[in-house]
Amino acid sequence: MVLTALYLGAVVAANLLIAHFGPAAAPVVAFVFIGLNLATRDRLHDLWGPHVARNMLLLVAAGGALSYALNAGAGRVAVASMLAFAVSEAGDALLYHARRHRPYLERTNTSNLLGAALDSLIFPVVAFGGFPVGIIALQFIAKVAGGLLWSVVLRPRVHGPVPAPSA
Repeated sequence: MVLTALYLGAVVAANLLIAHFGPAAAPVVAFVFIGLNLATRDRLHDLWGPHVARNMLLLVAAGGALSYALNAGAGRVAVASMLAFAVSEAGDALLYHARRHRPYLERTNTSNLLGAALDSLIFPVVAFGGFPVGIIALQFIAKVAGGLLWSVVLRPRVHGPVPAPSA
């Protein structure tokens, strides 16, 4: 429940900050909040097992709906966020699952590379229009770095090797 609230809070905070401050805030928001979302998604993947796809789709929709409910002016950002998260998290989940027998920090950060790339391409194009290469590049770097930081913070605390999620 805590990870779900953390995920939703990060989505809503990111959307509202981008809606308020615009593209200039994207790299900082990407590092703090989207890096957190990438790492949280992977932890939820481990916890939810076969229900991860359905639950993540519900979380993505809830994040967009909450963002819009709190600020209707964030509508375009909320739509961009929902679309980018739906695509990037699907790619992230597939790669994370394919690497399920690898150590946690390796599989989460490998899958975060794909998730960050997809999100960094889709979100700014839909949210801001055009193809803002600088924002795309800065967001990607920030998301990967933030994902690395948050994956260390959120990694499972166990003695010995970290168990891989079930197939």
